[in-house]
Parts: sequence; structure tokens; C-alpha cells
Amino acid sequence: MLAISSTKVETGPEVFINFRGAELRTNFVSHLHAELKLQGINAFIDTDEDAGEKLENLFRRIEESRVALAIVSSRYTESHWCLDELVTIKECVDRCTLWVIPILYKLKPATVKKLEGDFGDKLWNLWRQRGHHRGDTIIKWDAALQDFAARSLMILEEHR
Repeated sequence: MLAISSTKVETGPEVFINFRGAELRTNFVSHLHAELKLQGINAFIDTDEDAGEKLENLFRRIEESRVALAIVSSRYTESHWCLDELVTIKECVDRCTLWVIPILYKLKPATVKKLEGDFGDKLWNLWRQRGHHRGDTIIKWDAALQDFAARSLMILEEHR
């Protein structure tokens, strides 16, 4: 079991939260981020970075973290930022420098594993729009998503 100490002297984040902002920023993630901070855990989300900072800074924040919460939702594959962060998270996990907690938010595991429906379509559309069809970007994105889906997932569904 991983214990996160709230008495760390280090300035880097203990927890990096990876999510699709347009979908989760003002609800689930804002509550999660606030609660982690309240508990004395140095949690980081993209709005903690100064506006206009480079993507490389987010990668550095991931590498500085001890834990990443990767929260995949239905609109996650609309964002190359989310996917690029997930690739970096996977690379850190593969090097055993980061522990990831994969969370599905209102999404079925099969949707991610098989890239079903809009989730898969958005991934392919993003790849084509970004002009990545000549590189290995789609392979890295897919590998990161498949690695995510192969782990023990925490599944959060809407309560009625």
C-alpha cells in the first residue's frame, strides 16, 4: 500500500491529476482537488500552472509526482494534451517512478479497451486533425490507453 505523507518537505506535487478539463474541471475534479489539498496532500492540476506555460512543464510535474490519478471520461480522447500526459504517465510507471490510479468516469471499460463509439472516433479524428498520421503518436496514445484499461480500474458512475 502506498502512503502519501502530508509532511513532505519537497516542493513538487505528490499527486498529479490527469483529466479532460472541459468535462470534469467544475465538478468531480474540483471537489477531489480541494479535498486532497484539505488533507494536506500536494495535488496538482493544470490550472495550478501559470497560464501560457509550456506542455513540457506539465510533463515535468508528472515526473515530479509520486502518484497520478488518470481520470478517463467520454470526452478524454478529444484532447491531445490529455493523451500526451497519459503517455508520459505510462512512461513513468514503466520506469517505476510513478504509481497510477486509473479511474473511469461514466465510461465502460470496454469502451476504452476496444476504442468503441464516440470515444474511439474522437481519438482517430484528433490524430488525423493534428497531422500525426506520419508518426507513431497514435501507437503511443493507444498503448497508453490500453495500459490504462488493463489495470484495475476504479469506475465512477452517475448516481441517480
